[in-house]
Formats: sequence, C-alpha cells, structure tokens
Amino acid sequence: MKKILNEPANVVGDALRGMALAHPDLVRVRTDPALIVRADAPVRDTVAVISGGGSGHEPLHGGFVGPGMLSAAVPGPVFTSPTPDAVQAAISQAEGGAGTLLVVKNYTGDVLNFETAAELASAEGTEVRTVVVQDDVAVRDSTHTAGRRGVGGTVLLEKIVGAAAQQGTDLDGCHRLAERVSERVRSMGMALTAPTVPHVGEPSFTLDEDEMEIGIGIHGEPGRERVPLDNADGIVRRLLDPVLEDLPFTEGDEVLLLTNSMGGTPLMELYLAHGVAERLLAERGIRVQRRLVGPYTTSLEMQGLSMTLLKLDAELTELWDSPVHTPALHW
Repeated sequence: MKKILNEPANVVGDALRGMALAHPDLVRVRTDPALIVRADAPVRDTVAVISGGGSGHEPLHGGFVGPGMLSAAVPGPVFTSPTPDAVQAAISQAEGGAGTLLVVKNYTGDVLNFETAAELASAEGTEVRTVVVQDDVAVRDSTHTAGRRGVGGTVLLEKIVGAAAQQGTDLDGCHRLAERVSERVRSMGMALTAPTVPHVGEPSFTLDEDEMEIGIGIHGEPGRERVPLDNADGIVRRLLDPVLEDLPFTEGDEVLLLTNSMGGTPLMELYLAHGVAERLLAERGIRVQRRLVGPYTTSLEMQGLSMTLLKLDAELTELWDSPVHTPALHW
C-alpha cells in the first residue's frame, strides 16, 4: 500500500484539520466528534440541510458544505457510518430555527444512525425530516444495504435542495423537493481497480488487467458482473442502458448528466466517456441540459467511473443554476 499518511488510524482527523486550514472562510471543523459545519452556521430562519456517511468518498459530503448547498456534513471513519451522537452534534451546530433535513445515502448503518439522531434531536425540540437516496440501479440489495444504494445522485440532490433552503423554502417544502429529486435520479458505476482502505492495507478485490467490474458500490463492493475490458463506447453503453431503462428516460426528456470519477480515473478519460454518453443520449432523443464532470462521489483511489442521470424540469434547473460556494462546487 502506498498512501500519503502518518498513522492510518488518524487519517480522517488529520484530513479534517487540513481541510479547515484550506477553507477557513467556508467551514468550521471538529474532530471529536468529526463534523464539518458552514463557517457562518447557524443561519437563522433557514432549513439546515445535513448529510454524511463514511469517509473515503471525498469531496462527498464535506466538500459540499457552504452557502447554497449543505449546512453541515458528518464524516464517519473510512467506509463506516458516523455515530448518532455525531449526527446529533451536527444538527445542534447547524440548526437555525427552521428545522433540519437529513440527506442519507441508503446504507444500513447510515440509515439506522441518522434515524436515531433524528429521534434524539426531535426529543430536544428540533423538527427533523429525512430523505433516503437510493439511485444505484446495479443491485436491489448489497452487502451494505437493504434495497438500492445511494451514490452519485446524492450530490445532485444536495445541490438542488441546498439551493431551495438558501432561498428560504420551509422544511416541508425542502423535504418534498428532496423526495422528488430522489425519484427522478438514477446511477450506475464500474471499476478497473479496487480501493485500498488505509487501516486494511490491501485492495478490496482484485481484477486482472483484461477485466472490469460493472455495477460496483462505493465501499469496494464487487459489481453485478465481471466482464472482459471493453472500449469507452462499450463501457458507457453498459452503464447508461440500465439507467435509461430503469426510470425510464424517454425521447424528449431533458436531463442533467453527471460523469463521475471513482477517484483514480483522470479527467482526460472522464471527458472522453462524457462525450460518448452525450452522443448515445442524443441518438435516443434525450437532451443533456446541464452536466457535471469530475470526482464528486469517489471510492478512495479506485479507477473507474459512474454515470448519473437526473430528469430535469424548470424548477430543478433553476435551483441547479443557483449560486453555490463550497470547497468542491462553486459558481
């Protein structure tokens, strides 16, 4: 294992301290429990939008804390859910009197711990709603979930709902919007190599040079099929076809396309794959109205990519275009 580390057990806390130094105008950071909160939190009379989960998927979620997106993020240990106490502490730091919306990826530990935190916060008088993101079409159940996993679609939901909260939408309105985005977004990913968790020290799985894994999760979960390595056209088609069929997306739809690096794939290959995806979507009469290309929901250094499609309407497009200023997303 080659990584830039001191002690593998301290990787999350050390990274958070560096993040605080890199973005003092945007975030405040605590390491016990681990929290990332907007520098100006709590923002009075504004819904606090909070997300989190195991570390190792950066910039998700801490990189999206700031005006126009998340109020706070709760990073657990690498690939491990944060505790209810940590989530409750984030609610306490970020809640500004208008309630809290928890954005939870569908992993069993995350769902249980965020639900417990919501109950604890509610008992103290804070109004809390929860949305569970489950956009991965690759599998119905995995080693980490009951039902579909929450993956790249989480970024799009956090941006859109964060914009609504910033504009003053109330808690019920933010919750309804989050549920609507969750219903309209689908994703699927693939891997050329596996990630290596620092305190484990070896890859989560192995692939031969002429193999790829289709339908992988973001915690080193194997995919739904292992097949011979294909060219970019073949790879993108294997990801897009099940996504398009699932919702389904149809001719005339307007979409946001996220082409996401799993951490180890360079932009040159991402742009190449994105170009293929736009061509294949155009052949089906699906119009890409907005796009995002880069590492947004990663799995440490895993090589590979995922494709996410969100079916847009006028409201979602306006909220996507609204200003955002976070360490990893800003316009």
